Amino acid sequence: MPRPKAERMSAAELRAGAALASIFSLRMLGLFIILPVFAVHARTIPGGDSSTLIGIALGAYGGTQALLQLPFGAASDRYGRKAVITFGLLLFALGSVVAAFAPNIWITIAGRCLQGAGAVSAAITALAADLTRDEHRTKVMAMIGSSIGLMFAVSLMAAPLLYAAVGMRGMFLLTAVLAVSAIVVLFRVVPDPPPPHAGPPVTFGEVLGDPQLLRLDFGIFALHATQMAMFVVVPGALVATGNLPVHEHWKIYMPAVLASFALMVPAVYYAERHARLKPVFLSAIGLLLATQFGLFLAGGYFAAIVALLVAFFVAFNVLEATLPSIISRIAPPRAKGLALGIYNTSQSLGLFVGGAAGGWLRQHHGPTAAFGLGIALVAVWLAWAWSMQPLPVAALREYAIAEHLDLDKLRARLQAVAGVREISLAPDKRIAYLKIYLGRCDEQHLERILKGEA
Repeated sequence: MPRPKAERMSAAELRAGAALASIFSLRMLGLFIILPVFAVHARTIPGGDSSTLIGIALGAYGGTQALLQLPFGAASDRYGRKAVITFGLLLFALGSVVAAFAPNIWITIAGRCLQGAGAVSAAITALAADLTRDEHRTKVMAMIGSSIGLMFAVSLMAAPLLYAAVGMRGMFLLTAVLAVSAIVVLFRVVPDPPPPHAGPPVTFGEVLGDPQLLRLDFGIFALHATQMAMFVVVPGALVATGNLPVHEHWKIYMPAVLASFALMVPAVYYAERHARLKPVFLSAIGLLLATQFGLFLAGGYFAAIVALLVAFFVAFNVLEATLPSIISRIAPPRAKGLALGIYNTSQSLGLFVGGAAGGWLRQHHGPTAAFGLGIALVAVWLAWAWSMQPLPVAALREYAIAEHLDLDKLRARLQAVAGVREISLAPDKRIAYLKIYLGRCDEQHLERILKGEA
């Protein structure tokens, strides 16, 4: 029996999700594409004989991302999502051109810093939240979040081939062209978001100190710290246990990522269809914890590592989809970009801490110590997430609008009411279509406002 039309994603939601996922993928491609080949290429340019400078060039992108996610997210709340995303993509393109024509390692580092300065992740996820209904948001976030694992696998496979064909300059110029193309997609394909939510301002401290948001920020930190610590060890383990050269590791990563997508989709579908997002979310954290225990205990067996990689990517992709979806639902409407900025900053810090701590632990305490870090972080996360409040249930309401009310002023008043998440006014019919969160919205007060009695 076909599902009711109201349960299906609209064409606009599908188009917006696909377009924003492609733009987000560009950001991840800029981070990952040079990883397999840059260390070799850097030896051919002045200053590239320093391993420290090579490491700085690789990490510079993530460093400026971490610094600028917050201001870019907050700016998108104030100046509009598309304007901020466009500015970020232009910075990314400029950085790509600088890196392409860099005469030495220092200018390459400057180009990578400029690339990372286009910190558009928070603005993209906030725009995706603006353009999708609650019941479909996790699906769109899955499209966007899955680009991380996909771009990682694609980069491992494509980077050596691209480098052989067009060189490092061509690879950087390709990302510049893609960034400009993404701006065209942003304005031609992605619908305009609804007007900014009116109401009292929300401070940085209120968003940062919100217990519900804080546990999610810790979650994305723990997820990416675990990922980086794990991949400090896994490549060497694949070489040692499977006699598989590094340049052939894509043969493991690509099938693992694709298999994880096939297994992730039913979980996301079940969470949305049956309003079971919290149980699926907790199960994914539990699966992530199990993969770290598995690698800690059986990291010396090639087949076990491959199976655990598939399980890891399933958990990783489910969590990448559900985390921003949950944040967008519970963040204050006027500070959605700021909340996602803090979230993405936590993600970047997790990447840095996981890589640094994982490397130190491996050097001083052996490979399994890096998995011990993952076990500790994810165990704390699971215990903290267990007490997460149930997500609010959304409901659609239809109200008549009194004839004498000014619609612009009415919209501003409705947006200021706690629990009102989406507003659509039909001026010709004098009807207001509202999405509210049950138990968090005073419906009697809404009725009085719409009748002109309050």
